[in-house]
Amino acid sequence: MSKKVYIETEECVGCQSCVGLCPEVFGFDDDAEKAFVILAEGGPEECIDEAIATCPAECIHWEE
Repeated sequence: MSKKVYIETEECVGCQSCVGLCPEVFGFDDDAEKAFVILAEGGPEECIDEAIATCPAECIHWEE
């Protein structure tokens, strides 16, 4: 079973660091000022791990 990435959207502060690091995995909703997941599985794990590590709100997680 592959890992899936998710964002606790209510915790997102809208910094867009995840979007900058992995634009193929994360998108940004300008109206809500929150990031969201475009590609929950199959994205580059190394890039997603870096996004998780740099998220100031610590709202990006792996779900297995």
